[in-house]
Amino acid sequence: MICNPILPGFNPDPSFCRVGEDYYIATSTFEWYPGVQIHHSRDLVNWKLVARPLNRESLLDIRGNPDSGGIWAPCLSHADGKFWLVYTDVKRLDGAFKDSHNYIATCETIDGTWSDPWYVNSTGFDPSLFHDEDGRKYFLNMRWNHRGPGTGGNPAHASFDGIELQEWSPEQGLIGEVRNIWPGTERGLTEAPHLFKRNGYYYLTTAEGGTGYNHAVSLARSRDIWGPYEDHPDKHVISTAGAPDHPIQRTGHGQYVETHDGQHYHTYLMGRPIPGPDGQGHFCPLGRETGIARCVWRDDWLYLEEGGLLPPVEVLGLADVAPNAPRKHTYLFEGGQLYPDFQWLRTPHPDRLFRLEDDALVLIGRESIGSWFEQSLVARRQEHHAYDAETELQFDPLTYQQAAGLVTYYNRHKFHAAVVSHEPGIGRAAVILSCPGDWPDGGLSPDRAPVPLSDGPVSFRVRVVGASQQFFVRVGDDDWHPLGGPLDASVISDEGGRGEHASFTGAFVGMVAFDTSGAGREARFARFSYDPHP
Repeated sequence: MICNPILPGFNPDPSFCRVGEDYYIATSTFEWYPGVQIHHSRDLVNWKLVARPLNRESLLDIRGNPDSGGIWAPCLSHADGKFWLVYTDVKRLDGAFKDSHNYIATCETIDGTWSDPWYVNSTGFDPSLFHDEDGRKYFLNMRWNHRGPGTGGNPAHASFDGIELQEWSPEQGLIGEVRNIWPGTERGLTEAPHLFKRNGYYYLTTAEGGTGYNHAVSLARSRDIWGPYEDHPDKHVISTAGAPDHPIQRTGHGQYVETHDGQHYHTYLMGRPIPGPDGQGHFCPLGRETGIARCVWRDDWLYLEEGGLLPPVEVLGLADVAPNAPRKHTYLFEGGQLYPDFQWLRTPHPDRLFRLEDDALVLIGRESIGSWFEQSLVARRQEHHAYDAETELQFDPLTYQQAAGLVTYYNRHKFHAAVVSHEPGIGRAAVILSCPGDWPDGGLSPDRAPVPLSDGPVSFRVRVVGASQQFFVRVGDDDWHPLGGPLDASVISDEGGRGEHASFTGAFVGMVAFDTSGAGREARFARFSYDPHP
């Protein structure tokens, strides 16, 4: 059985692609580098990260991009003996305007070196590429209308002006007229278009309702690629809107695939909300994850196999295999290669931020936590609602402007960190830095809780259980001691602080160093571990 989510912890906007008996899912990475995550499976039950293709400056440079900007909604396809990756680089998302640039890159193998990209357009986001049976290719994206509601298209869509389509080729770029082929349903906010063809119909699957609790997968069809498109009898194929007790929420934005043996599946993004502090409210620390549902065809329309719109937690996979059990991950930084579980922020020049040498990860102190340019923060996704993470480092700061340690991080306004720094009158000390999501001011919590440290390696541990987290510290082989009091872990989530409507990523835990004096003080991390609770 497949147990949803299949890609836990910040894996949104899943583009689903089959090549023979191999299945691939590409997901958004936003400001995290390298760009786009691609997972592979042959049974749809267990998935392995096999590529992050946007890994050099010519493909992606997102220095200066805002939080939740960067890579939105990639589309992965296979045609002409190669993989095609379509992606958006969002340079601005706040306010009336969206500066979103759309590109295409190719590679003969999923884990190879991808081509330099073709620039396509900037009219909107969530682009995709459809390869028709006659060899022609078509580019789709939603069109953004900065003028707002009432200025054209469907008024329910606000600034979402429907789905536009235009022919494209590698040699000529965009060809001929661009047409708006579907305004969407009354749910509005129509985005994430994907085309596929079956039994003489062109099917257009989209996401609607916004990426919160009103989200949905919508479907329309036409005999002609240019339309007109008729709505699905139920408008939507997947949605958990209006079902607050369902364990899966926020469902939408996915893609259909027919398997090699004729079965039918649809991916979707999803969230798993848990109770907030003191049991009040709800929040999604793992961000938007990837789920999958089995489908059936009736009267040339796609439906969930179980009926209705609510996707089940468990569905039948392609093979009689069990999901991989959660396990502890220990990283020792040997061999000169960063573990694929880790990413950093924004820059295509990681040598400015870190290096691996002498069995250690060396972070070079750069700009402050939350910089949009050079921030030395190397972290992995939180994939479980309860876990312990631990690291050991050597660091000798000379000023309070230098710090290094363990961080739980969502964005520049939402993080907690336990660091080694230098406090006036104390010297080397363990300090808590905490920003509770108070955008747009973005101040640090005044409760720094400095604890004097003797010489030697320092270890930090964080224990996260639901909406609470606690830091611990030790020097050398001494006992562990609590550092400060419990902190609000719900801050490190989509809903924390500024809230879900402009927060698109998920919680990370990792290692950080900064040196706002400009001296580039270095910290050496000997190990890191991530241990999910049962």
